[in-house]
Amino acid sequence: MTSGAIDLGGTKIEARLFDGAMTTVEMRRVPTPVEEFDSFMTALAGQVGWLIERADAPHLPIGIGLPGLIDPDTGLSFASNVPISGRNVRAALAERLGRDFVLGNDCMSFAYSEAHGGAADGEAGVVGLILGTGLGAGFCLDGRVPRRRNGLAVEIGHVGMPARALSRFGLPEWRCGCGKSGCMERYVSGSGLAALAAHRLGRPATALEIVERAGAGEAAAEAVLTLWAELTAECLLTLQLVLDPDCIVLGGGLSKMPDILARLEPPLAGLVLGRTRPPALRLARHGDSSGARGMALLAREAQGGFSNFAGLSEGGSLA
Repeated sequence: MTSGAIDLGGTKIEARLFDGAMTTVEMRRVPTPVEEFDSFMTALAGQVGWLIERADAPHLPIGIGLPGLIDPDTGLSFASNVPISGRNVRAALAERLGRDFVLGNDCMSFAYSEAHGGAADGEAGVVGLILGTGLGAGFCLDGRVPRRRNGLAVEIGHVGMPARALSRFGLPEWRCGCGKSGCMERYVSGSGLAALAAHRLGRPATALEIVERAGAGEAAAEAVLTLWAELTAECLLTLQLVLDPDCIVLGGGLSKMPDILARLEPPLAGLVLGRTRPPALRLARHGDSSGARGMALLAREAQGGFSNFAGLSEGGSLA
């Protein structure tokens, strides 16, 4: 069965059309309007319309992955980088296009994708950790995405970095965009790696520059990556202590760092509690398309009358 998905972000709205084997057959990106809701909805509806037109199927199953959360009781969204906070995106889209769509959190759909034919296929407990400009995660248990009271994903980016780590490495509690200080996102994400570089080297550098300079043998850049790996291991430990997954699948831009698993496995092994076994660390099998793939899978299942997303509402909103 052909299916489609939309992957929403702060810079682009990406539409992907998948064939029956869940292989991308067509893809189109448009910029994300971030100033006001109506322009945003026009762009989103345009991408949905493009999928339906390319598939020549008015009832094409389409899943839409949103950043942030969708309240399971009200259907209202909250996100920091797209203009959907306080809005019911599903209802607004249904009003424009005359049909319902399946909506869900993009990190949760990433975890779902990798648990179904991905790097964590067959594992009982799966965390999908996205190391991108920001830091977020999703969770899949026994092949299902569990319902959450507030529609939250695994908001690991806004868990505080342990004081022991900040003290050990002489790091300040950097202010986060969420309003708190010391959030893991400020140290572990791509922007966090850049902040660590600026702090340690005394000059600005992007995450990509640090990785490339370390690969070229620059000792100072390598030291920054070693620090980043120690802090990321604290993030992985927190996920293990709270969720105890069998596997953590890494996605996002930083996951493409050469030898990233070899960087992270030793510091994580040194932090685990007692004799507990650390979760297996793996790289996403479906790369940049994995989140969209997960939403397409969920939309296909919902149209078939069942869902592995606990709490699928009658209207098609995943929470």
